[in-house]
Amino acid sequence: MNAGNRLAVWLCCHAVASLSATAEVDAGAFAVRQQSAYGHGASFAGIAAGGSLSSMFWNPASLSDVQGIEVEATGAGVFADAHVKLDPQPALGLPGSDEGNVAQHAVIPSGYAAYRLNERVVLGIGINSPFGLTTKYDGDSILSQTGIAGKSEITSVNVNPAVSVAMTDWLALAVGVQVQYFDARLTRQALGPLGIAALEGDDIGLGLTAGIKITPLPGTEIGLGYRSFVEHELDGTLKTTNAGSFDVRYDGVNLPDLVTLGIRQRITERLRVMAGAEWSNWSRFDTVKVEGGPAPVDLPFEYDDGWFLSGGGEFDVTQRLAVRAGIGFDVSPIGDDVRTYRLPANDGLSLSVGASYRHGGRFSLDLGYSIGTVEDMEIPAAGMGGGPDVNGPFSGRADTRAHYISAAIKVKL
Repeated sequence: MNAGNRLAVWLCCHAVASLSATAEVDAGAFAVRQQSAYGHGASFAGIAAGGSLSSMFWNPASLSDVQGIEVEATGAGVFADAHVKLDPQPALGLPGSDEGNVAQHAVIPSGYAAYRLNERVVLGIGINSPFGLTTKYDGDSILSQTGIAGKSEITSVNVNPAVSVAMTDWLALAVGVQVQYFDARLTRQALGPLGIAALEGDDIGLGLTAGIKITPLPGTEIGLGYRSFVEHELDGTLKTTNAGSFDVRYDGVNLPDLVTLGIRQRITERLRVMAGAEWSNWSRFDTVKVEGGPAPVDLPFEYDDGWFLSGGGEFDVTQRLAVRAGIGFDVSPIGDDVRTYRLPANDGLSLSVGASYRHGGRFSLDLGYSIGTVEDMEIPAAGMGGGPDVNGPFSGRADTRAHYISAAIKVKL
């Protein structure tokens, strides 16, 4: 096998690892939770039980709350800092180094629209970016120069039409379809004189959504929503400046199911409390098979399932102004033995505040802010304490912090 083919095999293996890189702190792996400014303000507590049109992302049965026509446009900004430090490597004659901030800021748009067809049926559609990342190691980084890390980008667009049907005055059921576009791009420094290598791949996959919402008592709302897994087989190209191009394919990019339980309870006419639990089936993201080029390669990720638990409250200050706050705890699917430099993620806590302002009966504005931190994460070298091969001989530590700001404009007709 010549040098160009060996490079292709090596890059194919490690390029798949870039699919797990992210600037997110509070959504586990590379999922994006910031799909609702309203939910954001209370750490998404109770979001599956309704409260806003954007609740349909977690539970399409929340569409049963819609009257007439409703439209919502949401934007979220992620201001992240993932600070990585390498331990000294005596065997390699390398001192420790400060890699700086490898995360990149991002903007996450989403939009929703719904129409009440009759007394029982509501039609809705959501457009979201449920998975994403942007991370980058500088060219003079030892991790970049050895091909351990580089620049990674993931983009996704998910279109989700759904229908909700009121079975009784206390029970609504809903189903929907997901059409998801997924694109991954990687640029890295290649080994030796072979130049810069760039990998691109994309695919369109299909999935389902479903949900149930019940109102067992006045002031009590319970919702259970499901977003199915979406399987992707990425077709793309590995390009090198000095060794030509290779067609590659990734089988087994199995993005997880999501199940969300939400409860909203009215305490007084002005005060409500919410709680939520979210399970993500990240153990599906196990082994990705890289095919094409000179030889097939299996790359195990071996993620665990993830959990997100949250609680919050909401208070009507006036008829027009409501404020809310919440706390969330993320149980990351990424354990110590599979953590990579491309994904310095671990269990983490997030705190949120938010507000809504209603202008008349048609227009309203939602705002949300949260902060999430994860400190002193160990990143093991390959073979050390079960560290993944993609980390090479480098051990280190990472601290991550992210500020999230979101806003939504809602119109009712």
